Amino acid sequence: MSDQGLEARFDPGFGKSLSWDIDLLGGYECEFLDTYRGPRLDSFWSLRLKRGFGRALRRMGADVLWIQGWQVVAYWQAVFEARKAGTEVWVRGDTNARSNAGGIGRRFKRKLLRELLGRVDRLLYVGVANQRFYLEQGVDSERLAPAPHCVDNARFAAAAAAVGPERCRIREEWGIPAAAFCFLFAGKFLAKKRPFDLLEAIRGLQHALQGKQIHLLWVGMGELDGELRKACDVRFDGGTKQPINASRRSRPTASFVGFLNQSEISRAYVAADCLVLPSDEKETWGLVVNEAMASGLPCIVSNACGCREDLVESIRPDLCYPAGDIMALERAMAAAITHTPAPELLRAHISQYDVTQTIDTVEALYFESLRRAAAKSGVAEQ
Repeated sequence: MSDQGLEARFDPGFGKSLSWDIDLLGGYECEFLDTYRGPRLDSFWSLRLKRGFGRALRRMGADVLWIQGWQVVAYWQAVFEARKAGTEVWVRGDTNARSNAGGIGRRFKRKLLRELLGRVDRLLYVGVANQRFYLEQGVDSERLAPAPHCVDNARFAAAAAAVGPERCRIREEWGIPAAAFCFLFAGKFLAKKRPFDLLEAIRGLQHALQGKQIHLLWVGMGELDGELRKACDVRFDGGTKQPINASRRSRPTASFVGFLNQSEISRAYVAADCLVLPSDEKETWGLVVNEAMASGLPCIVSNACGCREDLVESIRPDLCYPAGDIMALERAMAAAITHTPAPELLRAHISQYDVTQTIDTVEALYFESLRRAAAKSGVAEQ
């Protein structure tokens, strides 16, 4: 429905136009639908289907329609069109009870959502919190199947191994002191990501661990960019090394490297010592944690992040903390410094969240769907 990511387009979160610099479509047969596109990518009305989608499903003899959630109106239209066409519908989203809480029209929205979910044949859940959300919506467990949130683990592991020997040089280039423990924030500089929680926790940590040098590596852009720079003793800013300002010595030392694309982000995972994702409940998962762990980098996450139970709490509960609790975040950061998880532990755990797991699920469900269709039509199974 959209070629976002293939062509440079303005991203309101990053505040700039961008496209991904890796091949997204190689090896796949694909076709983009003719859709109505709104001016804002983050709007429910940003994508709408044009007439004829149901006819197209019937013409191609589609057995299954797989959609990625319900965040745009086109997905809702697609579900209703597929049902009329007799095409089975699968949905893979990442909403959880925390991310779906609150709001003036909550009861009305929930009623509409239950109506939509009632028309879906299979719901592929990405993790524990997502699975629990579907069950709370009254979805029968027999309609659920695991399809864990994942990245290309092998690619990130290989990139980290290739860049690893350059760690010291990268840290020097970005103004990261050789002896410092470096915490990484990677993402959009938005309020829902709670980046200032990280700053406050580091101030407390510096006081508690006075003999330990601590540094912050900021990767990304966004509306809080200027405020974050003012709150830090900036040693590197997008290609320019900054002189030490005596008036800022009480502030955390930090490096701002800007937005790093997919071919570059591994440099940050290798340069840092731990990733922190302090987001609120709007962080329905946090794929940056998958990327970091596949690269062998430890992660600290708030309990509001959708990935918390699956990726971090199950192996290092002391690296999880209540969102917004600065002292708890400080303790988690201290734990990461004093008892850093081994890269082997992280890679072994994240291997359970790999695209092959979803492939196995999809293959099994697809053949099950073909058997049901054959049984209905009276055709003997092959």
